[in-house]
Amino acid sequence: MKGAYAADFRNDPSSQSFIKLGFNVPQTGPYADEGADELRAYQLAVKHLNGEGDGGMLTTMKPSSLKGNGILGKKVEYVTGDTQTKSDAARASAKRMIEKEGVTMFSGGSSSGVAIATQSLAQEMGVIFMCGLTHSNDTTGKDKRRYGFRHFFNAYQSGAALGPVLKDEMGTDRRAYHLTADYTWGWTQEESIKNTTEGLGWETVNTVKTPVGAGDFSQYITPVLNSGADVLILNHYGKDMINSLTQAVQFGLRDKQVNGKNFEIIVPLFSRLMAQGAGENIKGILGTTNWNWALQDAGSQAFVKSFGQEYGFPPSQAAHTCYVQTLLYANACEMAGTFYPPEVIKALEGFEFDGMGNGPTEYRAADHQCFKDVLVVRGNANPSTQFDLLEIVKEVPRAQVEYDPSIFGGELGPYEV
Repeated sequence: MKGAYAADFRNDPSSQSFIKLGFNVPQTGPYADEGADELRAYQLAVKHLNGEGDGGMLTTMKPSSLKGNGILGKKVEYVTGDTQTKSDAARASAKRMIEKEGVTMFSGGSSSGVAIATQSLAQEMGVIFMCGLTHSNDTTGKDKRRYGFRHFFNAYQSGAALGPVLKDEMGTDRRAYHLTADYTWGWTQEESIKNTTEGLGWETVNTVKTPVGAGDFSQYITPVLNSGADVLILNHYGKDMINSLTQAVQFGLRDKQVNGKNFEIIVPLFSRLMAQGAGENIKGILGTTNWNWALQDAGSQAFVKSFGQEYGFPPSQAAHTCYVQTLLYANACEMAGTFYPPEVIKALEGFEFDGMGNGPTEYRAADHQCFKDVLVVRGNANPSTQFDLLEIVKEVPRAQVEYDPSIFGGELGPYEV
């Protein structure tokens, strides 16, 4: 009787032997490296859900209703799309997955602009969207939706985690210059980091918006040299961060002394894939990350082992996020005993779990933001391998990055669409 209310909803898989998921990632564009790793993780998650391989985090997640026999006994299949790191392309790709491919859930993205656009589509069409990589406060703030869930941390949490470390290492008398990706993620990260640094007593000299995929950032870096700033904050991600950081170092910023202090560069949102791309330039630079493959908890180690056996190298934070979100959706279906979206959503709302990295974790019901420990990292000065690029400076407890959901506004909207 449990599934009796689920008589009619979009792409109901109950009459078929399989359930189809959609993985919508940037396969081209400035965030394509992240997208490629996301896709690897999604494929591994499908394998584990279907009972293949060593099970990965199915063996460590607690509580778990997953059995390794698909989802509710149906084999998991998937289709993929290319967001191109563009909101319009991502929305078109997601729409195709829903209308033509019949997906019951979709996930992916590496851009908050993409996540917000496709989350809004998910609400319109009544198909759950597990947000993948998105760091803007707006995703679970003013643009939150009942049909969207985020496992990634946000810009506010990066600021809250970074603040005490910046104070200890750089003091309270600094002058900061921001270069910021000109879309929702960059705007909210700049705001959050600015609030944090000004709270420490730092002065903000200037904030300059830069286009996504600019490639050449020299015209934006040149003015920094004569601005009187002694810190450059790069609110960039993916290839944009690799390019802007590399060019800032080539311009000699890291060798300068300004206001009697060594010039510093901060990258608030880091990933190992970006660190690989930036090479030597990353050494000593502080930032935050959602997860790191060097974490020693059982869940992280199980995932790193599975991913390494499959692909020959450790997973990125993008891979971890997307793998976990796939398992969490599947688990919520098992908990609800149905694929009917309102019941699956209710199973995810307020769900508390452990064994998937970053300690005890909660999907907060009020805004669908995930809360867990956050990592402050530094570019490793003496890496032991080509993957040992980020040194964990501090594991910031979840309590330090929590906040009242009302500060970012927004409405989740209805369960029934």
